[in-house]
This record gives sequence, structure tokens and C-alpha cells, in this order.
Amino acid sequence: MQLEKHNKTPNLKALLTTATCALLGSATNSASAQDNWELDTALMYYGESDRVTAIEAIIAGQKTYDNDEVLSLKLTLDSLTGASANGAVAQPQAQTFTRPSGNGSYTENAGKTPLDDTFKDTRLQLTGQWTQPLTYAEFEDYTLSIGGNVSKEYDYLSVSINGNLARDLNNKNTTLSAGLAYSFDKIEPEGGIPKPLATMVIGDNDSETFEQAFEQTRIRADDDKKTLDLLLGLTQVINRRMIVQLNYSYSSVDGYTTDPFKVISVVDSEGYTQRYLYENRPNERVKHAFFGQAKYHFESTILDASYRFMTDDWEIDSHTIDLRYYIPLSRGHYIEPHVRYYTQSAAEFYQPFLIQGQVTPTYVSADYRIGDMNAYTLGIKYGMPLNSGDRLAFRVEYYKQSPKSNGTNAIGVLNDVELYEEINAVIAQITYSF
Repeated sequence: MQLEKHNKTPNLKALLTTATCALLGSATNSASAQDNWELDTALMYYGESDRVTAIEAIIAGQKTYDNDEVLSLKLTLDSLTGASANGAVAQPQAQTFTRPSGNGSYTENAGKTPLDDTFKDTRLQLTGQWTQPLTYAEFEDYTLSIGGNVSKEYDYLSVSINGNLARDLNNKNTTLSAGLAYSFDKIEPEGGIPKPLATMVIGDNDSETFEQAFEQTRIRADDDKKTLDLLLGLTQVINRRMIVQLNYSYSSVDGYTTDPFKVISVVDSEGYTQRYLYENRPNERVKHAFFGQAKYHFESTILDASYRFMTDDWEIDSHTIDLRYYIPLSRGHYIEPHVRYYTQSAAEFYQPFLIQGQVTPTYVSADYRIGDMNAYTLGIKYGMPLNSGDRLAFRVEYYKQSPKSNGTNAIGVLNDVELYEEINAVIAQITYSF
């Protein structure tokens, strides 16, 4: 990543764009030799304490043709195992839940946040992108990019297409861009889609009575949602040491946004759970996001700083600050410390629990992921060149997520249990580029 040695405008923009978008973090690959494939491979481990474990393998390739046409392909394989919070609150006694499929049950110990231990999935994703400058004389400053993505899990399918048009101005020191993307997602959970706010049936899973009662809590076998995204961007070279990028994005979701695996506890006036309801979320969501990033090249080091603000009509506001500092060592080796801070407010329909006898709201969810929270990431990356000219990099990060109260006061026995349990995770990644 040598901005000073490669300080021509196109390379600066490529560096920033690649650093922003690429999952593999090998920013120098965008300056690829023509007619040759440049390949990145990565293996990542993500492990939460007593919860989810994920292993991800990625292979990505990019080829640049004679007329600066670029083809990018990426194949991702994820494996997820472990346990995920089901939304219910901890209790002073053990709790038993019916599995989302209706086949069997699981029990959580007293005082523990209920975790669904059937969280297992494998995801295969293929992404492709074609980028080329327009050849018509009146559009010689324009670049067109089109792409698509297909992702398949056991019970989930996602398909998307996208297009982006960019124009260079001011001797290519300024680039304006506009993009559009459309995606279709379909979920087919085993056991079907639960009826919103229906009470979970708990009992003998092998009995005919249970099967009939369970079916009464289902409304259909599958559901879907459509998402439309709009992106407007400005990239500006400030001087030979600094480049900035500003983006605005609009996203509109229409369809099934509820998590069919989440429930919410209904407790009595002493905090004891009386039943569990399947959550229900609005079928529409509109998000606005503003993103700014700046890279500054000091004498030998590079600071990469970004900030993102997101707000939506679920009343979730989030702020993300991300800092990376590239420090070159001898003989092409380098380290890159990383700090990330994230905070968000809760969705208007988020509640940690409901109280028996009070009116049940139309929309409600106890999913901590849409509640108030702070999250921190601290990590470091170490990279080194190999004798063959290939590159090898290692990344280790610590992640801590701290859910918070949305102002709801605990009652009775809920004062003696942890309602907002912290999540600690370790991330490790190996990247090999050739």
C-alpha cells in the first residue's frame, strides 16, 4: 500500500474503494497486471463464548483486460454452529422450550439466558462483478459496473443484482457515482412460519394433541422480502497524501422481516414467566445511511478513518467509528492496528419482556440485536511478502458486545438475573494473496 510511490489519481481511488469494499483486506490487488488473475484466499474463525462459532472460507479473483475492463468473482463458504439467544428472559428455575421445527425440545438451566442450541447452518455464496469504461466519445469519463450475488443456506435463499455508474471529473481527481441494487430473499424455516404473537406450545412432541396444537401456531411454509438499495457517492483526491469518500445510501425493505426463531417472555407481576410469544416485526423498513472515509499518508504510515451514521423508521439510530493505522516494517512487512466502536438505539417495538395483563402491542421483539447496545472491536493485522511475490497476512481481533436497557425496569425475580448479557468473541483470519 504505497501511496507515495504510486500517487497517480486512478491508483489512489482504487486503493480507497478496495479498502472500503473488499472483505479480504488486500488493497494492493486492485493495481493488478492486465490479463492475469489476481487471487485472494482467506480462512476466518469467529467464536463467541458459549454461543455461536463460525468458520468462513473465501476465494476471490480479479482479472483486468486490455481496455481496463475488470472481472471480479468471489466464492464464500460459511459454517455456523452453536447456540443463539431465543429472546426469552432468564428465570430462577429451569425453562423448557419447543424447538422451532416442533421436533423435540430443549431446556435452559436456572439463571441462564435461554439459548437455542440447534443453531447450525452452512452458507454458500457466489458474487460476480463486471466493470468497464464506456467507449463512446461523449461518455469517455464514465465507468459502468454491473453484478450479482446468490447466497443459499439450508432454509434461506438470497438473490440480488446491482448496477453502478461513475463519472470522473477535474482531471480524475473527483468521481461521482450512483448505484442501484435489488435483492430477493426467501426463508423456509423447518416447521414453517410461526403465527405472530402466538403462544409457544410446550408438551409431549410425539403426541397427536401436540402436533395439532403446534400446527395452529403456523401460518405458512415460507415467506419472502424484497430490498431496494440506492447509493450516491463522491470520491475526492485532496492532495498527494489525502483522499476522502462520502456516500449516502437509501434502503427500502418490503416483506417478512420477523425472525421466526425468536420469542418474547410474558411474565407476571413477580417476574415469573407465564408463556412465550413468537415475535412480530413490521413488514416494511426504510433506512438512510451516511458514510465518510478519509485516508492520509504520513511519511511512511497511513491512517484510514471512517464514520457511518444510520437511521431508520424502526427508530434505530447507529454510529460506527472505524480506525486502521498501517505501519510498515522492514522488508515489506507491516502491522495494522484496528479499533472499531459501534452504538445503536433500540427499535421502537423492542421490549425485553411483556407483563401479563397489559395490552400486547402489534409489533414486539426481544431480540437483543435490535435493542440498545454498544460494541467494541480491537485487533491487529500482520502482513508479510513471500519470496515468490505472494503475500501472507494474519489478523486477530477481540469483539465485545454490550446490550443495554431501553429504560424498561426489571420486576420481581428479574432483578436477580442478567437481562442484558454481554457477548465476547475472538476473530482470527489468515489471508493468502497470489
